[in-house]
Amino acid sequence: MGLENFVPEIWSAKLFVRLRKALVHASVVNRDYEGEIKEFGDTVRINEIGAVDVSDYTKYTDITWQEMDSAQKVLLIDQADSFAVQLDDIDKAQTKPKLIDGIMSEASYSIVDEVDQYIAAKYTGAGNTVSALTVSVGAVIQNISNLQLKLNEANVPQQDRYLFVPPWYHQHIVNSVSQGINSTGVPKLMDNGVLVNGYVGELFGFNILMSNNVSNNGTIWQMMALHRSAITFAGQIAKIEATRIQDRFGDGIKGLYLYGAKVVRPNAMVTCAATKG
Repeated sequence: MGLENFVPEIWSAKLFVRLRKALVHASVVNRDYEGEIKEFGDTVRINEIGAVDVSDYTKYTDITWQEMDSAQKVLLIDQADSFAVQLDDIDKAQTKPKLIDGIMSEASYSIVDEVDQYIAAKYTGAGNTVSALTVSVGAVIQNISNLQLKLNEANVPQQDRYLFVPPWYHQHIVNSVSQGINSTGVPKLMDNGVLVNGYVGELFGFNILMSNNVSNNGTIWQMMALHRSAITFAGQIAKIEATRIQDRFGDGIKGLYLYGAKVVRPNAMVTCAATKG
């Protein structure tokens, strides 16, 4: 049969769509600097300017000119995930397109899991923390309120705030307050057109997302609340290739996904080490 049903651009596009739809953490961080990523080790340079000073003006007096400060941060594409599978000619004789479609679905799920855990681990770059807490039904509302307070004190914009919670924390929220909080996580199309998975409701200004990938060691969960501007992420499907397998009657399919993330606005993120109560 050969590879007549395999077109790299088509399957690459399908895999990318599935990735975007399934991401939880990466669906709400910004992709402002996501350009063309060609290979592992690529860098994206982010230019920043300092604050603009404002001073009183008195007529007929000279004004003071400010020299602007500038800085540059580097987003390094230092993560690479790959997959490589083979299809025997006997197995794929009648269903090759469906089999490839299934492979792309499974590959995207596996890559998404890796990417989400990677971004969840960026809690270490937060510029604000809330004291460690043993979370119970009675304490969960106070905990979320404290997270909100930290962002308010840091002058973080009210819109586009997100809070990632594990299932057990979400259960405490549901048991504490039901209004606006769903008992299950469902995809939601936000006002900016972004499809967000794991959305369970809104509380204290946070869009609350439930995920099993909140960083933890089995005892302590590193809660992360942030504004969309806090973390930037860039990802690209670098290659999707197909080939005939030497010494076998079958085809091989392999793919490579490159990505990286960086905390670019630490003050727009707050964390809290939480244990089950």
